[in-house]
Amino acid sequence: MRNILITGGAGFIGGHVVRLMVQKYPDYRIYNLDKLTYAGNLENIADVSALPNYRFLHGDICDVEYVNRIFNEYSFEGVIHLAAESHVDRSISDPLAFAKTNILGTINLLDAFKSLWKGQWENKLFYHISTDEVYGSLGESGLFTEDTPYDPNSPYSASKASSDHFVRAYGETYGLPYIISNCSNNYGPNQFPEKLIPLCIHNIEQNEPLPIYGDGQYTRDWLFVIDHAMAIDQIFHKGEVGETYNVGGHNEWQNIDLVRLMCEMMDRKLGRKQGHSAALIHFVTDRPGHDKRYAIDATKIDKTLGWKPILTFEKGLDQTIDWYLNHKEWLTNVTSGAYRQYYNKQYQAQ
Repeated sequence: MRNILITGGAGFIGGHVVRLMVQKYPDYRIYNLDKLTYAGNLENIADVSALPNYRFLHGDICDVEYVNRIFNEYSFEGVIHLAAESHVDRSISDPLAFAKTNILGTINLLDAFKSLWKGQWENKLFYHISTDEVYGSLGESGLFTEDTPYDPNSPYSASKASSDHFVRAYGETYGLPYIISNCSNNYGPNQFPEKLIPLCIHNIEQNEPLPIYGDGQYTRDWLFVIDHAMAIDQIFHKGEVGETYNVGGHNEWQNIDLVRLMCEMMDRKLGRKQGHSAALIHFVTDRPGHDKRYAIDATKIDKTLGWKPILTFEKGLDQTIDWYLNHKEWLTNVTSGAYRQYYNKQYQAQ
C-alpha cells in the first residue's frame, strides 16, 4: 500500500480530494493532516472517516517537530499539499499569518519530505496546489498560461507565489520530485461562507444584504470543486515531474452578473417573486489591490492529461445552491459568533 499525505483535507477543496482518493484507491493509505482552523471541518468528510484506508492527523504544518515525526512514522511516498490560508480579505488584515502558514508551512513539509527520502526519489512526489492569483491581474483580453510571469498583488497571492518558488527551488537544488498546479476560483458544496457564492446563497435565503465590492465588475473563472478534485487526481498520477499545470473552468463571470444569476435561481427555488433577491444587492467599499480579471488557459492539462471540466456552470451552480439549502445545519455550525464579527467588520457599506 502507498502512504499518501493530503494536507488541509478537512477544508473545502481538500475534503473533496480526500473523499475521491479514499474511495477510488482502496490500496492507498490516505492520511489527512489538518489543523482544523475556522475553515476546516471534519463534517466535510464524515462519510469516509470510518473507512479502513483513511486516517486523520490533527496537526499544524508550521509545527516542525510534529511534521518531522509524522513523516518518519508513516513514510509518506506522496504529498498532496492543499493546506493554506486562502482568503484575500483576511490576508489584508493579517499578512503575517499567511506568510507563516503558506510559506514556512510549505518549507517544513518540503524539508521533512527531503529528509525522509534522502534522494531516493523513485515513485515519490510532492504535489503542491496553488492559485491563479499568483499571476496578478489580466486586462480585458488574454489568459494565464503556465509561462505567465508571476505578479502577485495581495498578501495572499504573494505568499502563494513564494511557496511555489520554494517548491521549484527544492526541485532544482535537491532534486526533489514536484508538480505544481494553479487553479481558478472553486465553488461547490462545503465551501466556507466567507467566499462569494456560499455567502450570497446564505444571505439570500436569510433575506440579508448581498455585499458586492466596488462596482462588481471583477471577472473570475469559476471551476466546480469536484472537477478540480478529478484534475488533482489526474495530475498526481499522470503529471510530469517538474511541470506546472493550470486548471480552469473555461467559465468567466463578472461578480455582479454572477450574483444576479444566483438571485434569479434562488427566487425560483424559494418561491419568491423575481427581483426580490436582487433588491438585496448593495455595494461596499472596494478592497485594496483588487485584481480586475483572472482567466485560465487550461489547454496543457487537456492536451497532455486529457482533463477538462465535466459539469456546466449552470448545473454546477444549481447543485451547489441545492446543497446549501438542504444543509442549513452545516451552515449554521460553521457561521460562529467569531465569523459574524469578522463579516460585520469586513463588509461595511459605502
